[in-house]
This record gives sequence, structure tokens and C-alpha cells, in this order.
Amino acid sequence: MSGCFITLEGTEGAGKSSAVPIIRNLLEQAGQRVVVTREPGGTPLAEAIRGVLLADHGEPMPAMSELLLMFAARASHLRDCIEPALAAGAWVICDRFTDASYAYQGAARGLGSDAVATLEQLVQGERRPDRVLWFDLPVEVGIERVNGRGASNRFDRELQAFHEQVRQAYAARAEADPDRYRRVDAAAPSEAVADQIRRLIGALL
Repeated sequence: MSGCFITLEGTEGAGKSSAVPIIRNLLEQAGQRVVVTREPGGTPLAEAIRGVLLADHGEPMPAMSELLLMFAARASHLRDCIEPALAAGAWVICDRFTDASYAYQGAARGLGSDAVATLEQLVQGERRPDRVLWFDLPVEVGIERVNGRGASNRFDRELQAFHEQVRQAYAARAEADPDRYRRVDAAAPSEAVADQIRRLIGALL
């Protein structure tokens, strides 16, 4: 018995966190066991690394340090959370995964996809999400939403051009892998977004 691995991706403020309880409820109502997690994070070790990644340290973090820390957290997350849950037949819903590394570190930080792909293979082997829900939102709208919620981290505070590169990278990945990606129009009214999610999850069930 093997579960299903669904990841949620998108730029800052796209509404992924708001979608998680909708997805959880749909799956639980269908009789599925659900594990909800996030990246970076998901285990005590990975959450500690998350703190390092999101905090300001009085000096710029090298892009390669950022990428390596992401995969250090991911290795713990896979071993101690994601893989055991999938092996037990659970559906795993993860707020961000490796597609974010391609978008943020590979594209926006300029490290390129080859560096990410090398670490992806080393850390994940053949493990890939079964479905990626891409919450697509104009960057300026996402920035407004982030500013409206107050507290922010160093990714939130990047310039708009950085977030535009992230969005373009997600668009390119979605176009290259239409079987795995599903786009959610995150600029739509909240109920319309919920309807899109219900339709996409219903198709998996």
C-alpha cells in the first residue's frame, strides 16, 4: 500500500496555507489518512534548519549555502516524515518541496537547474510528488498580501524582480510537465479558489 504525495507551490502570498485545510477536509471525508507538512521543516531537525534559512544573520547568505540548507532539511523531512507516511498509505500534503528549490535557488538566485537536479537525485532518489498544485498569482498582489499580514522573513522582503523570476520559473516547470502540474488561479475570489481545489483533488480521488 502506498499513499499519494501532493505538493503546493507558488510565490509569496499565493494562498497555499489557506488551501491546506480545504485539501485535508476533502481527503479525510473520502476516508483517507492525511499527513500535512511543510518545507523547509516537517521534523525537529528540519524546523531548526528552517529557522536558520528564514532569519537575518547580519550578512547575506550565499546562494549555495541556502540551497544546501534546503536539501539538508529535505533529507531529514523525507526520511522521518514523508517516506514513512507514504509507506503507511497516507496522503501527504506538503507546503513547498523541490520545485521551490528550482524556482527560488535555481532560477531567482541564479544557481541554475543542474545544481538543484544533482542534489535532488542525491537526496530523493526517485521520489517525486505525484501532483503539484501551483498557486499562480501576480507578484504585486502577493506582495500586497504579505505586507498586509505584518511579520515577514528575508524571502518575503526580496525585491519584486526576484519574485517575478520565481513565478516565471514555476510557469516554465508547469509547461514542461503538464501531467504533474495543475495551475490554480490564486487571484480568483476565495470561493472560486476553493472550487478549483475541490475539482483538482476530486480528480485524484
